[in-house]
Amino acid sequence: MTLQTPPIVPGSRPAPDHRPAVLRRAPAALLLDFGGVVFETRRRTDAAEAVVGRWTARLAAAGHTCPSERLLAALLAGRAALKDWKNAAGRRLEPREMTHREIVRDFLASDLPATVRQVLECDATEVLAEMSVLLSDHVVRPGVRELLAHAQDRGIPVGIVSNAHAGLAHRRLLAQHGLDALVAVQAYSDEIGIRKPHPGTIHRTATALGTTADRCWYVGDTQDRDVVAGRRAGVGAVLVTRHRHTDTPPYPVSVVADAVLETPEGVLDLLRRTLDEQPPEPSAAAVGALPARSAGPSRGRPPAALLLDHGGVVVTSTPDPEAADAFARALSDTLARAGHVVPADRVARSIAHARRTYHAWKADLSDGDVVPETTPQEFWAAATTGWPAGAQELVRLEAVDLMARHARTKSRARLRDGVDDLLTEAARLGVPVAVVSNTVSGRVVRERLHHHGLLERLAVVVCSDEVGRRKPDPELPRTALRALGVDPLDAWFVGDKPHRDALAARRADVGTVVLVRGGSTTDAPLDEALDARASGGTALADHVVDDIHGLLALLTRASKPATPTHTPHER
Repeated sequence: MTLQTPPIVPGSRPAPDHRPAVLRRAPAALLLDFGGVVFETRRRTDAAEAVVGRWTARLAAAGHTCPSERLLAALLAGRAALKDWKNAAGRRLEPREMTHREIVRDFLASDLPATVRQVLECDATEVLAEMSVLLSDHVVRPGVRELLAHAQDRGIPVGIVSNAHAGLAHRRLLAQHGLDALVAVQAYSDEIGIRKPHPGTIHRTATALGTTADRCWYVGDTQDRDVVAGRRAGVGAVLVTRHRHTDTPPYPVSVVADAVLETPEGVLDLLRRTLDEQPPEPSAAAVGALPARSAGPSRGRPPAALLLDHGGVVVTSTPDPEAADAFARALSDTLARAGHVVPADRVARSIAHARRTYHAWKADLSDGDVVPETTPQEFWAAATTGWPAGAQELVRLEAVDLMARHARTKSRARLRDGVDDLLTEAARLGVPVAVVSNTVSGRVVRERLHHHGLLERLAVVVCSDEVGRRKPDPELPRTALRALGVDPLDAWFVGDKPHRDALAARRADVGTVVLVRGGSTTDAPLDEALDARASGGTALADHVVDDIHGLLALLTRASKPATPTHTPHER
């Protein structure tokens, strides 16, 4: 097959004769790829070594070592295999995206020792986000700021449509460069589960912006993914800004772009000229758009690992209604910028409804052998029932990021007294510590641990939204134990909820289970957890302590061969 060459629009101000008819119709929305359009990526010379350094640090925190040469070989092999996989996916009609854990487990770390692989897999989201910025420098391409500002001034909403294994890194880069406020919606393949050239990536983004693909301009930089995606989706016009892969697709491509420009400056010139000749097609975003705003412990031997619940053990939380209201207003403003009118009070009521639905769902599943965690898409689908279709689509596309923002604002976390001393003592004894948390946002759990100065002192963090299971499912503690390479019988699990934390630990065969008062559970169920008769023959907990100081005393006592004495904190 002969590769067709897209028409070239020379210069930064194309002559009218060079404009196809489709580029003489003003778009209702502008859809942009990320890399090659908004940002230029430049490979770093020491990139792979920097990634290996971060992996080595993560492994050291979990008590593991692996030769840097072996890590480097795995990284290079994994990246080469990923490149082949991405190229092959471009031939599929509706390619799906892999999860972060799949990418790390099956590509980057598949030939590494199981414990090493598990540690990297536990932090897969951050591992990939770090890789994105360590491997390449990201530079805003010429004309991008002006293009985004001009589109906003003319009432044309902008959406990002990007294949990404680390959408989180892309969001951070847009925010760092002050571009996020100029973008109405960001759709990343790792967050929505499909990747270009799947036409759904474009259809869903257009819907989120209150329009349809045939009324949009789509700007990409590759022929095999971007141009094909645009044509499959039936966009109004497909433009290409030349980047390093533009002229070297991995295989012949039978469709062509409407225009190829050297930089986004050319897109700006085309847009200005078209808008000067006719106003943009009306879209939802053109009406009422707002300006952008920003078995008991062994004596004489400490545990082989200490697994801590987060909420109720490491921190206690109190509702933060002011922050929750501010989030509802911010989401309402975001929707308005895309042309969807959903008042803040309705947003707040919808979120409250979704939370009630989520709590009822958790209660219904609490006794099952397999306990799944809800996904951000499921939560926000419940929240947006009855909303305008475009608003629902925008929220679905932004669901992962919205879930993190919701988690930050629904409650205020306070570090429990004694946690710092507990981690210090664990380090002195050589006991690795893991956090094992039921949460709607592992990202926010890590943020809070970092805020309290704890994240760097932990061996691994395992979160239900990332694993896809929630306690009392034993998969969460098992994941942590595999990462640490520890026999469950030699480990301790510390929680505050008998029928979630303690039951998960028992199902995972953890040797010692400790419950701590002061969380969200009243005293009676905690005391009952010590009674084997109440739980059918095996007590859910081996110990119940009043606070973290009681846990610290228990840990210190377990490491001493002397006869144990009564600790006033323990009951």
